[in-house]
Amino acid sequence: MSARKVPAAAGTPQQSDPKRPSPDPTTSHPHGGTTLRAGTQLGLLVTLVIAVLSYQLNTTMVTPALPDIGRSFAVSEGTLALVSSLFFLAGAVAGILLTRWSDFLGRTRMLLAVLVILLVGTLVCAFAPNFPIFVAGRVLQGVSGAVFQLAYMILSESVSPALLGTMLGIISAANGGVGGLDGWLGGILTDRFGFQAIFFVIAGLTAVAIFLTARTLPAQKRPATTGKMDWWGGGLLSLSLIFLTYYVNIGGTRGWLTPASLALFGVAVLFFGAFCVAERRVSSPLFALRHLASRHCWPLIATTLLSLASVFAVINFTVALFAQNSEAGYGLEAGRAALLYLTPPALIGLAAAPLSGWLAGKIGWLTVLRTGLAVSLCAIGGIWLFLEHRWIVFALIALLGITYNGMILTTVNGLGVILAPPEAPGSLPGLNGAAFGVGASLGIGLVAPLVGTWGGYRGALALSAGIAGAALLCACVLKMRTDS
Repeated sequence: MSARKVPAAAGTPQQSDPKRPSPDPTTSHPHGGTTLRAGTQLGLLVTLVIAVLSYQLNTTMVTPALPDIGRSFAVSEGTLALVSSLFFLAGAVAGILLTRWSDFLGRTRMLLAVLVILLVGTLVCAFAPNFPIFVAGRVLQGVSGAVFQLAYMILSESVSPALLGTMLGIISAANGGVGGLDGWLGGILTDRFGFQAIFFVIAGLTAVAIFLTARTLPAQKRPATTGKMDWWGGGLLSLSLIFLTYYVNIGGTRGWLTPASLALFGVAVLFFGAFCVAERRVSSPLFALRHLASRHCWPLIATTLLSLASVFAVINFTVALFAQNSEAGYGLEAGRAALLYLTPPALIGLAAAPLSGWLAGKIGWLTVLRTGLAVSLCAIGGIWLFLEHRWIVFALIALLGITYNGMILTTVNGLGVILAPPEAPGSLPGLNGAAFGVGASLGIGLVAPLVGTWGGYRGALALSAGIAGAALLCACVLKMRTDS
């Protein structure tokens, strides 16, 4: 179902050239990359998995270490929140800029650059003498968030359409870490050696990723597009995203219509308006407005944002809190609640994501996405209906591991690459990637004021179901490309 034309599948017999002493392990790609043959595809996949895990472990392994970080630097819980918030914000901004810049610089060179930045940031965190320097290291680590979008684009330009879905699903599965085992390992390392041990482990893995990237991934022989990077547009859109993110964070705690919240939202709209004006005046825009307004782009961004705002909030916030609430919920200890309602969808997603990618290649990316959203909506409705039955909720949360962690996340990531404008292949993956962080923050910000009582949790689930319905509507508007 991929609408982008990709060269013949790896391993397709090529006409021999008597002047060449040996065949080249790759064939040329229309966007300047290479289509790898069967013998090197496994090495490519292993390299990209290690690269994305080098980034992802900075979220899953660091989370259980946050209390120790706070004690070590003697900072409050409110200040400690910067460890995660600035990390994700840097990733969203860098994802927009660096994926588009890779159209001009080359995917492999950009991936090497972000991995080197990740290594530097990780070592800064490991040796930081104070909290400000530690946060600076986290920002550098966050910049490497573009590794996921770069990995998806490298796959789309290096493997056949028949393999793209499955391999992309494997990469997407790494988005949740290692099925909860990484979080457990992070806690063990922190308890025995201190939080610094986590960063030494991640630094070692990142060094391996850099070595494998330099040795395994082919370099682009020519840019994926012509022109030059639109830094003005990138800066304006990044500023709009920054203020929008802070609006979502502050609005969820202080009120969406308070003067401070509205001021942040107004500034975000102002910068986005300036971005739209700037994009009309450059020859190589960051994201051409005609594409952004098409059914190939904005519905995908909206679907991604709303999916995260609905299902992510149900799994990682509403049900997680309800399970531990001793008055309105099940009153479980934190460890048991996580074992029952967080670990199953993560583990199931590890298997469901590659299968979803394979299925998308067989029956269509949009079909898998819409089916995943429809079943997720039904699952959220079931949780609302049977909230008092913990084992029914357990089963429905496990189902979301298939539909959300598998079907939805795999397809929105894949469609970000497949539906990107041919003349700017890095534009849509970057903007779609930014929608992940904004959507997750928005969903928690919307439902957080409701939780706490039985009716409040049910109200939060009802709101999440409504948002999931809106995501399904956007997915139904989304259209595959037929012009590339």
